[in-house]
Amino acid sequence: MGQRRAVLCGYYGKGNGGDEALLASLLQMLPKSVTPLVLSGNPSQTHKRYGVQTCDRTSAFQVVQSLRQSDIFIWGGGSLIQDITSAASPVYYGGLMGLAQNLGSKTIAWAQGIGPLKRPLTRWIARQSFANCTAVSVRDQGSAAILANWQIPFIIAPDPVWALDSAPVNGLWDLPAPRVAINLRSHPTLTPERLANLTRAIVHFQKATQTCILLVPFQASQDLSIAKSIQSQLTGPNQIFHLEDPRELKGLFRGVEMAIGMRYHSLIMAAAEECRCFALSYDPKVSHLMAELNLPGWDLTQLPNDPNAIAHTWLEYYANGSPLTRDQIQSFVDRALIHRELLAEAL
Repeated sequence: MGQRRAVLCGYYGKGNGGDEALLASLLQMLPKSVTPLVLSGNPSQTHKRYGVQTCDRTSAFQVVQSLRQSDIFIWGGGSLIQDITSAASPVYYGGLMGLAQNLGSKTIAWAQGIGPLKRPLTRWIARQSFANCTAVSVRDQGSAAILANWQIPFIIAPDPVWALDSAPVNGLWDLPAPRVAINLRSHPTLTPERLANLTRAIVHFQKATQTCILLVPFQASQDLSIAKSIQSQLTGPNQIFHLEDPRELKGLFRGVEMAIGMRYHSLIMAAAEECRCFALSYDPKVSHLMAELNLPGWDLTQLPNDPNAIAHTWLEYYANGSPLTRDQIQSFVDRALIHRELLAEAL
């Protein structure tokens, strides 16, 4: 069989490091017999970074033309089907999935994180979309429970980013060791008071440990201003690393002793690179990951009010905590490759 053409659809080209890591993982796992075309919010950047065909995800004409010229449609991972932020996401992705199915494409929902789905309409769209897929894989037990309740066949495996190849980061090893990475993002649960307490705790923690603080925004629009705010309060060595290559973003954590992270993929990347992780959960997916990996941390709504108490907890974990073992990490990597096997079998 000759080359086949697949449209890859996700939250790509929008400056989110986690979603870019999912795209890089999908391209890494895609069979060589498949030529990808990526729907992107920044087609030129995506083409330059990954060397793939692209089209503007907001251009209805370009998207429809791409679907008509392809025989495979892949929902490419992450929390695409949820309506917490708005109903627009499941309507957009569900609409594209339905269009691809009506055009006769083989459709695959790949490495999905489903929900929360609060609205009856979005639940109906999601159920119809998944029910008509050729193959479905999910990355967590919560998503699996939703599909099981809907009686839709699926496979479950850890997030594909566990298996993403990492790359070295220029300048990282020139910074003093030990290093601690911090990722915070804008969110309603990260109130100004909580951010102020976390910032004071980071300052106390750095003074006590003499560590170099690496501030790691995953999405500039939501993370960078917070990183700059924290940086302005630090008195010890520090640097902001805003990395656009997801392989480098993952590779950064190879040179880090401990990570304090809000974002789901910051914790996966750090854990995969043998880094101790402390989680600050703003979303059920982060809480589920904490339980799965047995990570210490707080739901942000339960964050202590005392910066000294926060810093003391971090100091205890810095001194006595342990990263995942290499065998544990390899187990996650091996099982994450089940997503690659799904693609090979379905395509």
